[in-house]
Amino acid sequence: MNNKKVLTIIGMGEKNGLALARKFGKNGFVVAMLARNNTRLEQLQEQLNDEGVESYYYLTDAADSDSIQASLRYVQGSLGDTNVLVYNAAVIGQTHLTKVKPEKLLNDFQVNVIGALVAAQEVLPSMEARKEGKIFFTGGGLALHPHYQYGSLGIGKAGIRSAAHSLHQEVRAKGVHVATVTIQGFIQADDEKYNPDAIAEQFWTLYEQREDFDVEIQY
Repeated sequence: MNNKKVLTIIGMGEKNGLALARKFGKNGFVVAMLARNNTRLEQLQEQLNDEGVESYYYLTDAADSDSIQASLRYVQGSLGDTNVLVYNAAVIGQTHLTKVKPEKLLNDFQVNVIGALVAAQEVLPSMEARKEGKIFFTGGGLALHPHYQYGSLGIGKAGIRSAAHSLHQEVRAKGVHVATVTIQGFIQADDEKYNPDAIAEQFWTLYEQREDFDVEIQY
């Protein structure tokens, strides 16, 4: 077991995930990285460890609820209870609703929304027992302003935003903070506003809230 607080990121990648790991890791967290690409996870772990951030990775398929549950239980058994969960997984890509196959929509929804709820259900019991914990979802501007070229992703971002608001209402009185950062732009390293480090700061702002919990930051 680790004495540090645990940040668990589902959908770990080289943009938001890496920036979040750095931000929280350099503020005393150990980072559990969950994704399905073993090679990329190894590279990210090596990069973070070189920067002094303690991190571990767990192969996880966000399209598979059993995989999410198993990984989160392994994180709990090896590192301890998750203090902050960030669900950062999504199926990114253009999808026209006039042409998309039902199987594609279902698979996307499994990753974009259902995986987040499965993850939340898995970590909530320990958070409620401690009367503290943070569950954050990475949202998107398509939840507010849908675009026909991104039909499936828009449905997913609307769904995850609604899920965050509903969960927030349900568990806030139990000391658990559920919230979403609705990112209204394309994430690029050289973008003045929508760069990963700036977005990580929005999540850190939510983390630092101790009483008046915001359910959403529209950024």
